[in-house]
Amino acid sequence: MIKYHTENVGKPKFYRNIISNWIAMVAHTYGKKIGEIHYIFCDDEKILEINRQFLQHDYYTDIITFDYCEGDTLSGDIFISVDTVTANAKEYSVSFDEELKRVMIHGILHLCGQNDKTADEQQEMRIKENNALRMI
Repeated sequence: MIKYHTENVGKPKFYRNIISNWIAMVAHTYGKKIGEIHYIFCDDEKILEINRQFLQHDYYTDIITFDYCEGDTLSGDIFISVDTVTANAKEYSVSFDEELKRVMIHGILHLCGQNDKTADEQQEMRIKENNALRMI
């Protein structure tokens, strides 16, 4: 089950059923099924607080994923800064909707085991994001 929550921001506009079905379809391509996934849309200050508290990082980011997966069942909390997604959409000259979907699936790819620490992993992540975006 995928649930959507907000903290300090309004809910982004998207068709939750379509997005949830897409996420499940992407997970299935990695041999995974959906367990309990919570998307928490928040502002920059909240994501900075989480970054400091749990990761000891002192900077803003667009997404933080907490992995609670067991076996092939994806579960986790995915915090997304709507402020940073908005800024990144402008910087990359894409719509807010496209950038939001990219970030949302980025979190799912992390839960599927994809990392993005190195340049090669980042390139592979971008390819997988693009493949997932083509599925919607």
